[in-house]
Amino acid sequence: MAEGSAEPPPFRRCRREERVGGAKRRRREAAEGSPAGPAAEPGSRRAAEPAEPPYLALARGLLHGGAPPGPARRGPSPARPAEEPAGDGGADDLLGQLIRDLNEINEVPFFDVQLPYELALKIFQYLDKTELGRCAQVSRTWKALAEDEVLWYRLCQQEGYLVDTSISDHACWKLALKNCRARERTLKTNWKNRIGAVSQLRYELGKILCDVHSCDGVVIAGYTSGEVRLWDTRTWDYTAPILEAMHDPGDAGPRPHVSFVRINSSLAVAAYEDGTISIWNLMFGREPIHHYQHNQRIQALALGSEGAVVATASGFEVKVESPDDKGFWQTAATFDIQKLVNFLNLVPDVVGSPVTVAAAEDIVYLLKAEVPGKILHSVYGQPVTCLDVSAHEAAFGVKNFGWLLNEPNQILLYNLETSQCLKKMGNSIGDFTCVNLQNSPPNLLVTGNKDRRVRVFDLRKSESLCSLYAHQLGVSAVQMDDWKIVSGGEEGLVCVWDQRMGTKLWEMHARHPVRHIWFNSHSLITANIPDEKSLPGTSITDDDLTVHHKYRGIIYAYEFSADQLAVESVLPICRSSYDEVTGYNYNIGLAVPYDNI
Repeated sequence: MAEGSAEPPPFRRCRREERVGGAKRRRREAAEGSPAGPAAEPGSRRAAEPAEPPYLALARGLLHGGAPPGPARRGPSPARPAEEPAGDGGADDLLGQLIRDLNEINEVPFFDVQLPYELALKIFQYLDKTELGRCAQVSRTWKALAEDEVLWYRLCQQEGYLVDTSISDHACWKLALKNCRARERTLKTNWKNRIGAVSQLRYELGKILCDVHSCDGVVIAGYTSGEVRLWDTRTWDYTAPILEAMHDPGDAGPRPHVSFVRINSSLAVAAYEDGTISIWNLMFGREPIHHYQHNQRIQALALGSEGAVVATASGFEVKVESPDDKGFWQTAATFDIQKLVNFLNLVPDVVGSPVTVAAAEDIVYLLKAEVPGKILHSVYGQPVTCLDVSAHEAAFGVKNFGWLLNEPNQILLYNLETSQCLKKMGNSIGDFTCVNLQNSPPNLLVTGNKDRRVRVFDLRKSESLCSLYAHQLGVSAVQMDDWKIVSGGEEGLVCVWDQRMGTKLWEMHARHPVRHIWFNSHSLITANIPDEKSLPGTSITDDDLTVHHKYRGIIYAYEFSADQLAVESVLPICRSSYDEVTGYNYNIGLAVPYDNI
């Protein structure tokens, strides 16, 4: 047979028959659906309308619970409550069902009950992170509810993250909380392994370091040259400015030494050996905004943790200074006491007139403008060795000279509102040299003692939770948070401890005693201040800034944030403002900025 007359293959023949059959079937369906056809009923509205589009037929079947054509689904879909169609037409049915679906967003299924969204959100506010994650696996509706931004924003606030932000500052608060917790774990690891940058804060022209204080990473230091210096360890955006004191122009000779310095978020205060007090506003510049004079040497200085209140003790007088409503500084109160003051603290978070706690030998005074000279504690022959106050309580150590054998050295805790002794803690042979109540976690208190131990007390049980053998010459400064303790000793050693494990993580040594310790989650400030305020030897001139450098004291700033490692830290020599005329071995004024070198 010729090639042109060959019989077509079987698959072509089947395809041709399917096309012919399909055409016949379409013609038959068109004839049956015609309005003039014999099968059309006069009263049938659907027969009088043109054929329904396939997508409307599919949607109508889904609305009435029918299964769509195609492959079988993996599982049955949840039953939807039966509702009447919104209209007669297929398009109206779809539009009405869409509106009802949008309305269902405000109703959340709780088993067999439909709750409003706001009420369901109120219930979910009592769940923690783990429980919200489990609820998110129940259904799509519960997942949308468990991931609501209001819930995760509140969790961030409860855990202390991003406290000063609003809910509109982040698009996803669940991710923000995750990042904050990851950063916290990284910082904790860096603290334990001593990963971070270390900076030495020195000011050679100031000669010998006299006193140091810090607040939120801003450090203030006073020197024997009479100068007061500031560092901002958070940004390093400027060279530490010198705060100029206010002295009489006719005063000749060297300026008096700085005795005490204090700083908070807005003010800096310095007390000098001649009894002068200078107060600076950190926002206004180097010139003091207020100063006043005592007739005698100042024994103690206190600055409120927030606000503008300064208290000083000189001789048998305690003076409290604060600005009035117009901003003019004035003497708010003056108290005459019986003995010389050793320790002075202002009570934080006080509404109205300031409240001061002063320890003068063996008497502790609660000084208020309404009740002047109120004695909080007094036991003859038991002097106070340390003092710290919080918003409602005062803790101080008392020393026993031995004539009362049943009264060892203890820490006493008093309520400032009732003036009653709440707890007596510790039975130590050595003197308690430092106590930290204000910066400790709730219901905890950390102390240092001359018996070389750091102790943590539970204020609810008056028991010692842990005792750490720390320093050979006694503990001089201490602070703790919820998991770590940082202590400093008279021998110059700074130790970091894991409070729960009771083990030392690492230590750092310098020549002079540690007189100041402050830390937060990512930074640590320590100060080694010499007891001797004059350089040894008679052949050393004041102009030689490199000789006997080790006798001047030093301030260390540690940064444990994850984005600043030790190899990436900027040298202190490169943090100058590049506009200083004079330069010396430890502070060279560079000709160009460090970034362009």
